[in-house]
Amino acid sequence: AAEGKDEASAAENTPARVAQGKGGERSSILSSAGQFFFEYLVVVSLKKVSEGRYEPKISYQFPKRENLLKGQKEEEERLLKAIPLFCFPDGNNWAPVTEFPSETFSFVLTNVDGSRKIGYCRRLLPSGRGVRLPEVFCIISCLGCFGLFSKILDEVEKRRQISMAVIYPFMQGLRESPFPAPGKSVTIKSFIPESGTELIELTRPVDSHLEHVEFQALLQRLSPHLILHIFASAVLERRLIFLAEELSVLSQCIHAVAALLYPFTWAHTYIPVVPECLLDTVCCPTPFMVGIQMRHLEQVLEQPMEEALMVDLCQGKIIRAVGDEEEILPAKLQNEVLTSLNRHNSNNNVHSSEQVNALVSEAFVHFFVRLVGHYSSHIKWGRGGRGTFQERPFCKAVASKSCRRFLKKFVRTNMFSLFIEEAEKSRSPREGNG
Repeated sequence: AAEGKDEASAAENTPARVAQGKGGERSSILSSAGQFFFEYLVVVSLKKVSEGRYEPKISYQFPKRENLLKGQKEEEERLLKAIPLFCFPDGNNWAPVTEFPSETFSFVLTNVDGSRKIGYCRRLLPSGRGVRLPEVFCIISCLGCFGLFSKILDEVEKRRQISMAVIYPFMQGLRESPFPAPGKSVTIKSFIPESGTELIELTRPVDSHLEHVEFQALLQRLSPHLILHIFASAVLERRLIFLAEELSVLSQCIHAVAALLYPFTWAHTYIPVVPECLLDTVCCPTPFMVGIQMRHLEQVLEQPMEEALMVDLCQGKIIRAVGDEEEILPAKLQNEVLTSLNRHNSNNNVHSSEQVNALVSEAFVHFFVRLVGHYSSHIKWGRGGRGTFQERPFCKAVASKSCRRFLKKFVRTNMFSLFIEEAEKSRSPREGNG
């Protein structure tokens, strides 16, 4: 698996600059209306290398790119080499099967310039008789909108059961449609033999920072108490390792944890599902947020690791901790968040996933507002419109001792610095950088 390393290092997610995208612009994931829905659809199949060992390879790519400039060609080649690893992160031991539950997951690749691409994957067993191997349909897009792409993958899967040939006109129609603005829809006409022309409506959620999130995935697996321990570790930019067997569980839960930090952005290594050949990522001394399949647990525990928080998503428990997670957040604010999480968790409240997203997000945004909401009044504006953040008076302005103690650590984080850098640039007071 060693040759996978260099390819995957292109994908090794170090989005320190991602919050701003190129040269401080807002990232393309945020200002996306009117863009292409996707860059590529690739099909990744397993090719036999030796008895019982298979290697994931791209068996189809749409559209094929002609006339690329040299730099673009290199970038494309690197992207196309990394994709198979992330579509089959579980290693090379496979056997043909007659049944395989299809699963949906996603991964994130970071380009040299810090911009991000997302791979939305559906792993399924092609229709047929007898034993066969699963394949992955992967849509590569710059746009973060998980619900929308899951729906597109449903359509792809439906067509795959008829014939590969029915997939391409649908994807071509999608490529020619503009990506809708938040809250808006786009309708795509699609013809299927036997059933005629269908109209497929794709709608973007109103709240664009929740497009990539299913908080329900976290609440189903972890108690509100544990979610707060994880949040506390993430806020101080520590090392977090999540374990589960299913790729969909890992990718949903990790996207959800990263989204709890809104309006801040996780600015370090971020790999929702770590391919087997990259497991030594857990030896990094720098902060990371990674997902690892349960089958690799022994291997991970043997690695020489720095302190990290290890969360078992199957059993909803913490396997390893630093030990101070309980004390990180100011008690009063922690209890407020707990109260609202418990309220949404009680069974007599049946909420749609959008409602859960809004309620959970609100609880954590409220935490940040209570703690750092006064930041804009501590930016001193110079004549040329440049702002300078006054850190000491900002921390001193907080009355509660425990909040002040926490704040002194939080202002040292990369995510806070990135947030303030953005705020110093823009005179118009706006909430957050998301």
